Amino acid sequence: ALGDFQAGRFEASRKAFADPDTTGSEFLGPSEAGTVALAAGDWARARKHLDQAAAYVREVEDRALVSATEAAEGLASLAINEGVKSYYGEGYERVMIHVMLALTYLGEGSLEGVWVEVRRANRLLESEETLYEKSYQAGGMGNFMSAVAYELYGELADAYIDYKRMEAKGVGTELAGRALVRLGTRLGRDDELPTWIERYGPDVERPDGAASVVLLAGVGLGPYKEETTLTLPLPGGTVQWSVPTFRRRPQPVGRLALVHVPSGTRVTSSELENVAQVAAANLDDRIGWLAAKSAVRAGLKYAATNALAEEHGAIGWIVGSVFTMATERADLRCWTTLPDSWHGARMFLAPGVHELSLEAVGGQSTTLGTYELERGETLVVIARTLGSRLYAYPIGGRRIDPAAPAPAPEAAPAVPQP
Repeated sequence: ALGDFQAGRFEASRKAFADPDTTGSEFLGPSEAGTVALAAGDWARARKHLDQAAAYVREVEDRALVSATEAAEGLASLAINEGVKSYYGEGYERVMIHVMLALTYLGEGSLEGVWVEVRRANRLLESEETLYEKSYQAGGMGNFMSAVAYELYGELADAYIDYKRMEAKGVGTELAGRALVRLGTRLGRDDELPTWIERYGPDVERPDGAASVVLLAGVGLGPYKEETTLTLPLPGGTVQWSVPTFRRRPQPVGRLALVHVPSGTRVTSSELENVAQVAAANLDDRIGWLAAKSAVRAGLKYAATNALAEEHGAIGWIVGSVFTMATERADLRCWTTLPDSWHGARMFLAPGVHELSLEAVGGQSTTLGTYELERGETLVVIARTLGSRLYAYPIGGRRIDPAAPAPAPEAAPAVPQP
């Protein structure tokens, strides 16, 4: 299923991941299938799968929103090994469900749906930060989507707040900083504007009634888990500890570039959120808890091996030791189709007709098409890179080159203008 996804065989991959036997997990199956459908520009199917994953972990999420500690205790059950338990996702994965659901709503032009999912993602992120008493460099993708949605409705003050949240957390500051200067100028925020200008430079000139193109992209393939094991032979048996660690994949594409074909103007994407780093940090915060559980299991198995050795001699010791080594395994389940990072970009253009393309720097380029954009209109491009491959879906504007390859049918609805 993962090989089909990386090769762009999205429908085969989606069907395989949707089969419960592929992952053996009621959370991962629909999460993976939803991500594949999203990369294919199939917003309806993506939301159906992701809603299924969200429903499965709803109780865990609701408990986390009431008490982060209580939710963690509920997930801390002891088993022979971590892999035999039901998998409810890592904390960052449960946040990502709602970020990706927000993308499906944006793909269909439903801004209310975007805000609902972003708010839930932010609250779940805050719960994780409360539990581990730290601030993750996360939330940039959700806040940027929310800010763009507010701007589409002309709610500039609310958009300004989202950009301030990004700047405060240090995520997507290239985009957020320029937006704070732009909106701070329009809103007359004279108390804060000098700070933004000092950090990010003065506002730039834009055409009268400028339209804009907004890029939201998942870049690369996220990390996967490996097992770290310590085995210690003792006179009475074998003690073994196993915990997971994340391994990051090589990423041939580092950024994307929106290109205005007639003029050659390029706007390079900025990283909104590094999923791989957040995943590793989130796991690091859980590692002590996982190691403690592994140690408790090791002690119980060591005692069982001793008992077998006393009753059956060497055969009992061998059976107990083999059982310990065979069953003490770290839980390596994770959401494998997530991107390595989320990126965004914004280009302002004069109202009128524009030919656009998108380039994966270090990989493929694709023609987005020629669009007529009205005053203040926003064209949204949702994209995904896999290796050097690039998949992109424009939403909005009026396409005027019918001979060119059209985006998926689900990508057609226009995003409301301010």
